[in-house]
Amino acid sequence: MNLKHFGLSLRPTKRSFMPSDGVVRAAMSTVTPTVRPTRSVLARRGLTAVAVSVAANGLLLALVLASGAVQPFMPLSYPPVLFLSAVGAIGATLVYGVLSRRVENPDRTFLRVAVAALVLSFLPDIGILFGDPQATIPGVVALMAMHVVVAVVCVGALTKIGRE
Repeated sequence: MNLKHFGLSLRPTKRSFMPSDGVVRAAMSTVTPTVRPTRSVLARRGLTAVAVSVAANGLLLALVLASGAVQPFMPLSYPPVLFLSAVGAIGATLVYGVLSRRVENPDRTFLRVAVAALVLSFLPDIGILFGDPQATIPGVVALMAMHVVVAVVCVGALTKIGRE
């Protein structure tokens, strides 16, 4: 099969950007506008983030407690875990809503904000390790894992990252 027949070659060729008629034309580029979610779409995504975050962390907590590897203490119990999972997802939804109306690329910006917030969210857990005599390293690591769950769920539910 002869590739030259199809206008293809395996050898690199020098190409001129000057058209054969000698007229220089402006390059055209396609700009894809960012589609801003409507309030109802944002609310639906936010409710999804809340529901999945609460369900996933409830399941994770059940598995952690059933394993017996972690001694239960107040922060590692259902009321604070489920409540704070919901609060985190609601907060993430509000932040994404603001970003979607104020920045050019809300998905990318939200991902950066979510990573920064995730890292900062570990600080209180580290504080619990030193401030609560019942806290253990495995218990605090379980709490940190729950922060990661909420962050991943929120990025997945609110943005198009991972869906494109």
